[in-house]
Amino acid sequence: MPLTLPAAINRYFTTDSISSNDITQHFTKDAIVIDEKQTYQGRDAIRQWKADVTTKFTYRSEPFACEEIDGKTIVTSKLTGNFPGSPVDLRYIFKIDGDKIAYLEITP
Repeated sequence: MPLTLPAAINRYFTTDSISSNDITQHFTKDAIVIDEKQTYQGRDAIRQWKADVTTKFTYRSEPFACEEIDGKTIVTSKLTGNFPGSPVDLRYIFKIDGDKIAYLEITP
């Protein structure tokens, strides 16, 4: 059975799977991303974060679980690629504002 994700989150994962696409279109202007204990705020910082990641690694993210807790959407996804420790299950913690992502934290 396919996993049904909220529209903004589905767009994020779909766009992220195509490295040439700019995922920042799915974020609010002042969105925050936290990944590997680093914080990126605003579309320019998020664009640079994603460019750095896709330059270093080739990867694929396959969401397999989704739950809502305290106004946050938590998606668990299997990440596979050419990075140390692959594959790994990661938790993507989203806060949505309208039809955009306002907050994303990626944790092991």
